Amino acid sequence: MTLRHFFLGLTFVTSLAAQMPNPYGLPIGLEAARKPVAAALAEAARNKWTMAAAVVDPSGTLIYFERMDNTQVASSKVAIDKARSAALYKRPTKEFQDGLAAAGAGLRLLRLREASPVEGGIPLLVDGRIIGAIGVSGDTSAHDNVCATAGAAVINK
Repeated sequence: MTLRHFFLGLTFVTSLAAQMPNPYGLPIGLEAARKPVAAALAEAARNKWTMAAAVVDPSGTLIYFERMDNTQVASSKVAIDKARSAALYKRPTKEFQDGLAAAGAGLRLLRLREASPVEGGIPLLVDGRIIGAIGVSGDTSAHDNVCATAGAAVINK
């Protein structure tokens, strides 16, 4: 391991310890959960990507899920995993992906239960409180994140 990888990993572990300061709020309801999924899948359709999208409450319990036709089957579970990870760890899953890519101490995240190290999961906030999270999967992780961001933007204002 190089010194650079050590410091990148150390930076990731430090950022992991400093979670989003946002407290958990009341869980997102079914009607509200449909909105970010609709926005995420609309973004996917505009770009001709096929996606699955899930919204969970702060405890990681699935509230709403939808999968576009012809989306690979595995993306259903991956979308839910990304949403759970973002809710439980109070951060976008891209932070886990970046930490893993840095190697070194960032590899420790492989031991974190239900931490999905692939971008596409984003916490949902109302009045600064985490009410749940959205997870999207079906294309590249960068495209998944574009759709998750579009979905989260409906709630995170």
